[in-house]
Amino acid sequence: MYKIIGTDQKEYGPVSAQQIIQWIGQGRLNAQSKAQLDGGEWKSLGQFPEFASIFAPRPASPSPTIPPAAAGSKTNGLAVASLVLGIIGFATCGLLSIVGLILGIVSMGQIKKSRGAESGHGLALAGTIVSGVSLLLLPFILAAMLLPALAKAKERAQSIQCMNNLRQLALATQAYAAEHDGHLPSATNWCDAIKPNVGTEKNFKCPGAPAMDRCDYAFNSNLDGLEEKDISRYTVLYFETDDGWNAHGGPELLPRKWRHNNSIVVAFADGHVEVVRIGRISQLRWNP
Repeated sequence: MYKIIGTDQKEYGPVSAQQIIQWIGQGRLNAQSKAQLDGGEWKSLGQFPEFASIFAPRPASPSPTIPPAAAGSKTNGLAVASLVLGIIGFATCGLLSIVGLILGIVSMGQIKKSRGAESGHGLALAGTIVSGVSLLLLPFILAAMLLPALAKAKERAQSIQCMNNLRQLALATQAYAAEHDGHLPSATNWCDAIKPNVGTEKNFKCPGAPAMDRCDYAFNSNLDGLEEKDISRYTVLYFETDDGWNAHGGPELLPRKWRHNNSIVVAFADGHVEVVRIGRISQLRWNP
């Protein structure tokens, strides 16, 4: 049993070792507090082996080891470049996406080999995916860019073909007039009249018109059987229509749907041919 001198310098006891340990835990005693065991020498509690371990300093907890990646890894530059090139690839028809795809694959390999020294796997993966998607969409992107140009080129080719057709019809009409004392053919059967002087019946067909009609042009009925010398060179001779073979009349026969980008092709009495915009239709001369 022990006797204790408390912090108030009063003597307590006898008390058991368990009671002393409890008081130490409550802060009522410390390593310098005096104690006596069974009438022996007074000593500090810290000098008693049974209490010394309580007052012994505890070893500091070791600091957790921080792996190099967590301590501050650098982002792989190729991973960033891969994502940037993949995004830009949509605007470059996929050309830069090829480079972005290669850089993405290479950067993922570098990041894996760095064992945490480099980060950016997510960027590399995103760059690879975006670049791949851009390449997959490349045919559709090119088609979207080329289709308007192809449509315009097709329309231009149809206009040129239509002009060539009407030029041939005008020449055939002049040949007919030369064979008939300078008179133009009758409006009611002009197709049949000039057909022998036309190289091929395909000249009666406009490539931009529906395929069911045999002829896609009309004769200006105001010129029915007139002599060429009595007709102004600027008078409409032939024009596009939807009314078929031997169609004849005036502006009322113009096609219901414009075939050449809001324009029609017109042949004039002197044989020249023009593509006329809608706004100029009212300015055309229909009377001799």
